[in-house]
Amino acid sequence: MYFLEAIQLTKRYGDFTAVDAIDFHVEQGDMFGFLGPNGAGKTSTINMLIGLARIDGGSVKYAGSEYAKQVDSRAQRLMGIVPDESNLYNEMSGLENLIFCGALYAMDRREREPRARELIERVGLGHAASQSFGKYSRGMKRKLTIAAALMHRPEILFLDETTTGLDVVSAREIRQLIRELNQSGTTVFLTTHYIEEAEQLCHRVAFLVDGRIVRRGAVSDLLDSEHEESSVQLALDTGAADAASGLAKAFPHVRMECVDDRTIRIYSGTALNVAPFLAHCERSGLSIYEAKVLRPSLEDVFVRATGLGLSEMQNSRGGKQL
Repeated sequence: MYFLEAIQLTKRYGDFTAVDAIDFHVEQGDMFGFLGPNGAGKTSTINMLIGLARIDGGSVKYAGSEYAKQVDSRAQRLMGIVPDESNLYNEMSGLENLIFCGALYAMDRREREPRARELIERVGLGHAASQSFGKYSRGMKRKLTIAAALMHRPEILFLDETTTGLDVVSAREIRQLIRELNQSGTTVFLTTHYIEEAEQLCHRVAFLVDGRIVRRGAVSDLLDSEHEESSVQLALDTGAADAASGLAKAFPHVRMECVDDRTIRIYSGTALNVAPFLAHCERSGLSIYEAKVLRPSLEDVFVRATGLGLSEMQNSRGGKQL
């Protein structure tokens, strides 16, 4: 039995189908990534999963209990929800915010403060416990928002674009915190535009485009599927198009692609060795300043499955780099 299961889950707005009969499951203790550009249907899906939107078709199961119209308070007690923007109070201190969240979760009064102090230390904010939330940095605010979602010891944590807009150090700290939470037994449902982040963190992922899941599975299995084609990348000091033309004549059994005007990627259904290509370039008087065998990435899987490049994903978040 899966901890969370979506079965033919559907959401419509008038004549528009935002989520089109999708199926996926999340196992207990899983770290599940939900990837797709804006407008793909991620928010509509999450809102159905957490009970903020009615289900127009299909159903959701939590720990075996099925919800065909709307997820109710029985399932919501199992959830901790971390929105992309903080919903805590600027005038309260970090500790006061957590204690107040404990009250909202109907926790016993005697349990609230000890739990709040435990969590504020766990997320590395003990030094700022008495400081007003409004004075926190963006990274600190994100950490406290995660702590607030954990107050009632949820079994599943929903994280929506958790590291978007953070500096490199803060994003790294948040990712490490998420790993630790998952390793301690918390099931995590993560939405992100950062495909590399999903590859680092997630056990399993689903790619959503135009309301439909186009690929899903364990990250390791998806990466293994890309090993069917080997690739080598060459970076040149001169134009790539002419070099690719010469290489294609010398090596007709491989496929060439100009990534830009100085970079060539070479693809083959069999294992590739960079040495023959380097030797050809040397004989042809071409200057190569980098040559490497490329390891398949989740980005490669995503692009192949969806037909979308990184530019589409970047544009969906106002041009921010993945």
